[in-house]
Amino acid sequence: MTYSVSLDAKLRSTRVGALRNALERKRCLRVMEAISPLAALVVETSRVIDEAGAELEYDGFWSSSLTDSTMRGKPDIEILDMRSRITNINEIFESTCKPLIIDADTGGKSEHFAMNVVMLENAGVSAAIIEDKTGLKKNSLIGNRFPQIQEDPEKFSAKIECACKARHSDEFMIIARIESLVLEKGMSDATSRAQRYVDAGADGIMIHSKSAKPDEVLEFASLFRARDGDTPLVCIPTTYNRIKFGELEQAGFNVVIYANHLLRAAYPAMTKVAADILKSGRSYEVEGQLFSIEEILRLIPGTA
Repeated sequence: MTYSVSLDAKLRSTRVGALRNALERKRCLRVMEAISPLAALVVETSRVIDEAGAELEYDGFWSSSLTDSTMRGKPDIEILDMRSRITNINEIFESTCKPLIIDADTGGKSEHFAMNVVMLENAGVSAAIIEDKTGLKKNSLIGNRFPQIQEDPEKFSAKIECACKARHSDEFMIIARIESLVLEKGMSDATSRAQRYVDAGADGIMIHSKSAKPDEVLEFASLFRARDGDTPLVCIPTTYNRIKFGELEQAGFNVVIYANHLLRAAYPAMTKVAADILKSGRSYEVEGQLFSIEEILRLIPGTA
């Protein structure tokens, strides 16, 4: 019994450090949202060969608060507690081996986030990204259509410091997400906050943007890299989706997160099939849109 517990602890520790290890091996990582263990298996087993003959794959998973909430029929207002989200993560970890980054929203109160950091680290999560907003959380891509308040940088820096002290080891990464560009506070505010957060102990900086063009994100990366060549930079190109991975890598980013695409792909497929079966009065017409039962049985090891 003791052997089993120590082995589990060793595996969790290895998984926590997997993101840092990947960042040491590769210049830039591809991370895909995983809304469920099944989605995580799709991400983990996805492989393509590029034009140069190199094999491409995803390097990790993103646990999104938006997609986690949506899957449960809840609004994206930080309504799910961390324990409920860890339940899903634990199931993902049972059938996969890649590192996972969690979208931890604002992190809540510093004392609460510090406790959640320990919980996440114990679960085997590699990193948490927290955004520098306060009050009732709204999705960032709403922008200024509804009131959103950016946290005082000193208070947010204190939250980072508190979380860093709480974790068991620095293998677990705490990444600060800057909302200055989303909330139209300007580039100077964004770069100033980035430096403060790094000084407070942040292990990475994520710059967010709701622009359809990558210009401001690339400008931020250029300014940040002129002063800091080491701290990992993260981006989520949901709105500025014409830019390619290689361009973001060349600009100095180390992690590119595709944050909600599997859920957005699944929903229209499900609604169409549901409507088509109603319309036809049978399922025969939709079979061409579906995975076969044989493919489902082959997908999960041990099923067939």
